[in-house]
Amino acid sequence: MKAKELIGKIIIQENIDTVDENKIPKTFVINVPDPYESYYSRFTDINKPISIIFVTKNPTSFENILRATKKINEEYHLELDAAKCEVTIDSRKLNGIRVKGINRYTEIGEIQQHYADEGYEFAKSEKFTDVDSLIRINKFFNVIELENGIYQDHHENDVYYIEVPRLMSWSEFRTITFEVKNNMTDKNYDIAKGIFYTNGGITEMLRIVKPKATIELLKIIQQKYIDKLD
Repeated sequence: MKAKELIGKIIIQENIDTVDENKIPKTFVINVPDPYESYYSRFTDINKPISIIFVTKNPTSFENILRATKKINEEYHLELDAAKCEVTIDSRKLNGIRVKGINRYTEIGEIQQHYADEGYEFAKSEKFTDVDSLIRINKFFNVIELENGIYQDHHENDVYYIEVPRLMSWSEFRTITFEVKNNMTDKNYDIAKGIFYTNGGITEMLRIVKPKATIELLKIIQQKYIDKLD
């Protein structure tokens, strides 16, 4: 099956920590945990960060982040995957660059310096642990369509996407998700909401993280949301 690339947005709720070492001194860096940790404890390398956010002083465009990341990857022979993100903690909104593809926590400062060299200024350092947040990420999705409206991520084998018929507010999504999970035999998956931008407009979707999820399970989850959204 042929992969296709889409642009979109994902919204996730995660408890996040600050990175307090291996960074440019006095700057604000956030560690976003692996969603597998909560559900499967599937760590293969505890020294490998999954998702890091460099909190910037000012908002920046997705276009500029992509341009800077392409230059960094080419110059330093890296495979960074960067995206524009916004982190909401209570009523605070933080802007940042979400970066995947960093091989070790000890490399965070070096990667951060590459972005500083491209003109990015970082917010002043803060320190916290296990803080609840909403993270909005603008990114590219590289997907394979398994069936109509059901996709698998081309690069992350345990990540899937299912289309749903309409927009849900965050509170509605949380309520429906609670109801759906309470009526599932298999509750061991992580779910977030998002959108794909397409030629026809916007497609509402849900991202599901579950190792070796079957199409049958994905279709069951999808139908339960469709039923709730009628």
